[in-house]
Amino acid sequence: MHRAREGEEALKRLSQLTDGLAARVSGEADVASITLDTRKAGPGALFFAYPGMTRDSHTFLPAARAAGATAAVVHSPEGYEAALALGLAAVLPDDYNDAAWRLAHRFHDEPTRRMVVVGVTGTNGKTTTAWLVRDMLAALGVRAGYLGTLGFQLPGEDRELANTTPFAVDLANLFAEARDRGVEALAMEVSSHALEQRRVDGVQFDAGVFTNLTQDHLDFHGTMEAYGAAKRRLFTDFRQKEFVAALNQDDPVGRAWAQRLDVPTIGYSLDPARLEGLPTAMLVSPKHVGLDRIKMEATVTALDGISSRPVSDRSLLTAGLGGGYNVENLSSAAAAMLAIGRSMVEVRDAMRKVRPVPGRFEAVPNERGIGIIVDYAHTPDALEKLLDAVRPLTTGRVITVFGCGGDRDRTKRPKMARAASERSDVSVVTSDNPRTEDPDAIVAEVAAGIVPGRESLTVVDRREAVAAAIGMAKPGDAVVIAGKGHEDYQIIGREKIHMDDRELAREALAQ
Repeated sequence: MHRAREGEEALKRLSQLTDGLAARVSGEADVASITLDTRKAGPGALFFAYPGMTRDSHTFLPAARAAGATAAVVHSPEGYEAALALGLAAVLPDDYNDAAWRLAHRFHDEPTRRMVVVGVTGTNGKTTTAWLVRDMLAALGVRAGYLGTLGFQLPGEDRELANTTPFAVDLANLFAEARDRGVEALAMEVSSHALEQRRVDGVQFDAGVFTNLTQDHLDFHGTMEAYGAAKRRLFTDFRQKEFVAALNQDDPVGRAWAQRLDVPTIGYSLDPARLEGLPTAMLVSPKHVGLDRIKMEATVTALDGISSRPVSDRSLLTAGLGGGYNVENLSSAAAAMLAIGRSMVEVRDAMRKVRPVPGRFEAVPNERGIGIIVDYAHTPDALEKLLDAVRPLTTGRVITVFGCGGDRDRTKRPKMARAASERSDVSVVTSDNPRTEDPDAIVAEVAAGIVPGRESLTVVDRREAVAAAIGMAKPGDAVVIAGKGHEDYQIIGREKIHMDDRELAREALAQ
């Protein structure tokens, strides 16, 4: 629940909020807050009974009324009649997802209108890129926030979120809170689910970053074409401000979009040939990549506004992050900063101060001479990039612990195994978040993709799998624990059980 800002009109009339909305509306009410959770409802709440939940959300209408709600946005004629019978004003939209964001942002007087908002989308790299943008802005003295997989982070406060990108009502509440607390800029991850379900509609983006597109979430989107089309919405459907796109030209989808989008674009790449013809481009050349530090040269070329001739600006960038694939993440963050009008001097100065991202190429220190890396990589492409980054940094074997989540895209399971076994000396297949599937069955499907002749073992229990990997490691070896990263839980059935790969590694080291 979120209430109007102090000093503003505390209540809004329902008729004011629904004016022009394609919806059936009955009754009038003063609205003091908006929520989709009856536990957060209070006097004057407008309750959103979202469709598509595991149970009919209209069954929560009595609880919302008892908590003081005065109106409800429902999704069926039956829900409409139920709301009226309870004495609630009722709204039945023609298009629920469209109405939800319109009502939410209207209630909060367009909370992102005066805030700089950077949206990051792509299969891999969203979290790290958004985290880095927030850190870089903060290093420049900006009151900056972050929203995504790692939660909702404002200056001085962190909290967890249920979804990478919350539903429209919750998202508008969070943006209003950020605005009310003086946040000037916010970097957020924008998931394909959120774009497809219109959760981020109404957010006024200043810039969008596209990192890459590889197989993921086909259980939801069905095809790679539909998956890509959902992500493309960030660059075509959000034009309330002077939007600038930052597109990775080392990804074929990014290259295609750079030629077709009709928005100002900054392309970035490690290959100069892929930047030809772009009016604004950033060429990145890695100079040093270690476990905990990266140095790279960035050359930005843009057409001079007067002479129309290319003008270049070259800088040496240094960051306290390790791993080769973080070169791409740092490039994405630098391009995002340029997209919102920051200079290369500011990018250089800010990048020196960024922090490593929890659960992203995160090292577990030890005195046994073993490199232990915990990482969130949970797609075939991400796992390939992770292991390709680890290999040149170790003198011994690469031992990889990984699994695949239950109730998710089953086609990637053997692909994950191939990615791991092709790049590892030993692959340890284990459970990730099995959810409602049988863990043994998931592990068997994954293990079927191990490249013949490559050493592997299956250990269904994740704690035992991590212990086995670290137990067989010798000085100079690297143990990579992939898939969960920062997560401190495992989902079995519908229950979250505490489990943190970093803790599991430390336990194994102590044995």
